[in-house]
Amino acid sequence: MTVLSFDEQGADVVYEGTEFRLEATLIEEAIQKDYPDVTDHEVLQIIEEDPALSGEPRRVKDILG
Repeated sequence: MTVLSFDEQGADVVYEGTEFRLEATLIEEAIQKDYPDVTDHEVLQIIEEDPALSGEPRRVKDILG
């Protein structure tokens, strides 16, 4: 299971027991969208090869509210 925690500068990730940080600029480059418009599902897809996506995708700007 992958755990994502978003803030205004990027996302903290725990993937298979390994913790790391994805900066907003790296996420923007990988997904080709402005960081606030990126969804949690899109971030999962750059981390995992075949993620188990559940629920509705949420944009970072909605998560940060």
